[in-house]
Formats: sequence, structure tokens, C-alpha cells
Amino acid sequence: MSKNISEKYMNPVLDLAKKEEFFTSIDKALEILREAKDRNKQVFIFGNGGGTGTHFAADMFKTGEIKTVCLNDNIPLVSALTNDNGWENVYLEQLKRMMNEGDVVIVQSVHGGKGRDKAGNWSENLTKAVDYANKFGKSISIVGFDGGILKKISHVCIHIPIDSTPLVESLQNFVHHILAFELGNGERK
Repeated sequence: MSKNISEKYMNPVLDLAKKEEFFTSIDKALEILREAKDRNKQVFIFGNGGGTGTHFAADMFKTGEIKTVCLNDNIPLVSALTNDNGWENVYLEQLKRMMNEGDVVIVQSVHGGKGRDKAGNWSENLTKAVDYANKFGKSISIVGFDGGILKKISHVCIHIPIDSTPLVESLQNFVHHILAFELGNGERK
């Protein structure tokens, strides 16, 4: 591997591995998830962009042995809710019908829901859903860059303080696997 690639991609990962608060936040998320599992509660996973939430939900259900649904997965429902209620409410509307007291949401976002662009506020759908979820259960966010608003409003934020979309998304997958395997008693299947 060239030195340039190593510096660009691996050094930020090695720096993150030295941050105790990163692993402490994973432990806190695991506490929330273990309690939910023990109480037979559900987990709702959602986020914008890549399709890693689907894989994460599958791992949580199969390996973590907890009822888990990815709110991104039902394409006809996502399309209908977006058409009728707006993109900013697509996850909120699903949680209103499915979330029960004590359930957990896990939201993932590269930037953490901040700023604006040609489509308006970034990730307003995520922040609205987390605000709603906080009234009934617990929220966990897995975010990069400076963490954005999700870092502030989530019960636990697993913050990946790296300013690179590909690295943040890669490390979100790393976190997914830690959570699912540890929730499933650390067994590798």
C-alpha cells in the first residue's frame, strides 16, 4: 500500500482506535440494546444514503437475536409516505405506527443532520424521527464529521470524528458488527 493511501485512509482509523470515548459510547449503546432485548422490545434502524441499514438490521435480528426492522426497506411504503407526508416525515410516520414504549431507534448519518443544500435542511427526516422516538424509548446515533444535531439529541452517540464520507460509512459497518455480535453474546456465527 502506498504511503499516500495509508496516510489518507488508515491513519484516521488508527487515531480513532485510540479514542476511549468511541469505545465507551459503543458500550453505552450495548447497555441500551441489552435492556431492550431482555424486555423483548424492538429496534428500528434508519438513515439516508447507502443501504447499510438493511444489512445492519439483518445482523441485529439474526446474530443479535433482537427484533429489528430497517425503516428504509419497504420501498412502496417509503414512496407513499414521501408522496403524501413529505420526505422530512418518512421515518416519523413509520415510528408513529410501530414504536412502542421502551423500543430503541438506531439512526446513522455521515454528517449527523446539519446544514442545508438545494433540497433544504439535511436529514430533517432523521432528526424528527429521533425527537419522536426520545418520547417513548431510547435513541442511538452513529455519525461522522462533527456529529451534527444527532450527536446532541440522541441518548447515545457513537461519534466517528473523521471528515471523510467513505471512511465514516466503512466504520459505521464496523460498529454495526460489534453491536450485533456483542448483543448475540459475542459469538461469531
